[in-house]
Amino acid sequence: MSLSLDPRDWIPHREPFLLVDRLLEIHPGESAVGEWTLTGDEWFFPGHFPGRPTTPGVLMVESIAQVGAVAVLSDERFRGKLPLFGGVEHARFRRQVLPGDTLRLECVMTRLSARAGKGHGTAHLGDQLAVECDLMFVLADAP
Repeated sequence: MSLSLDPRDWIPHREPFLLVDRLLEIHPGESAVGEWTLTGDEWFFPGHFPGRPTTPGVLMVESIAQVGAVAVLSDERFRGKLPLFGGVEHARFRRQVLPGDTLRLECVMTRLSARAGKGHGTAHLGDQLAVECDLMFVLADAP
């Protein structure tokens, strides 16, 4: 069975808040890998920061969470659900992410139950770690 690699087929996010361009791997209920290429035309760069555009750390964490949501929602057990943030722990920002950069996003589920879960996520620029964090979420019914 072939799984769609279009994030819009898995998560409800849409522009301007869809922060994953493409999926590279999906292991339902276990992990997912995706990419987000920063073109420089994103809505946040003019104000963050004028003269030195830098991708906000909170948006990089959100992009990891979106990939994690794909890992969860691609599992048949969680169809019709919506993962909502329950918390972020141990977030570390190691590198600036600039216009033109492509982040490789990965989220691995470390705990997953019928109502909640945890995942460990990373974002890399090439072979260099840019962000890592632990995410907690609860599962709500999708609208």
